[in-house]
Amino acid sequence: MTPAHPTRAAPGPAGDGRRARIGLLGGSFNPAHAGHRHVAEVALRALRLDQVWMLVSPGNPLKPRAGMAPFAERLASARRVADGVRVIATDIEARLGSRYTFRTLALLRARFRRVAFVLVLGADNLLQLPRWRRWREIARQTALAVLPRPGYSRMALRGRAASVLRHTRRDAGGLLALTPQDGLLQAGEGAWCFIPAAERSISATAIRAGARS
Repeated sequence: MTPAHPTRAAPGPAGDGRRARIGLLGGSFNPAHAGHRHVAEVALRALRLDQVWMLVSPGNPLKPRAGMAPFAERLASARRVADGVRVIATDIEARLGSRYTFRTLALLRARFRRVAFVLVLGADNLLQLPRWRRWREIARQTALAVLPRPGYSRMALRGRAASVLRHTRRDAGGLLALTPQDGLLQAGEGAWCFIPAAERSISATAIRAGARS
């Protein structure tokens, strides 16, 4: 089946009527790097997404402000990594005034009512998912796609979130369900999958350390 194509490349805070399947890859991107692009491209292929939006956070509540580059710098680094067509770096969280994932998802669903969203996570984020505000609500309402992260994958798949959500785990190919109403593949709410992929050891922390040295 040929995927639906979005009507606009970059998301605006007011929303629009595009019909598409969009992966949401959130993060501080301090800075963005090739590993982020790798995750986005793997998710695009494995889940047959139309786009991945790199949501540059205006301020991650779980990360200290010390060592965090200005928002404009982080957004610029994400835009250098993205291709602007299938992988989009966006400041939409800042424009929506949201710092929490549960609120971002609610605001995006309200504005893009015909879009099926999939939250794309590294294994490190699956491991710490129970620390996220209203994480069970997120997992209940949004499909999650988890990709490997060096040093975290095994722990994450044995962790609390994976245990709580064990009955809703699917294969990557089963995360998208065919809806009889319109014949389009949509994201399965409340389901999650682990996508086997090559692990990239590059990290923003290592990049910042190299820059300092």
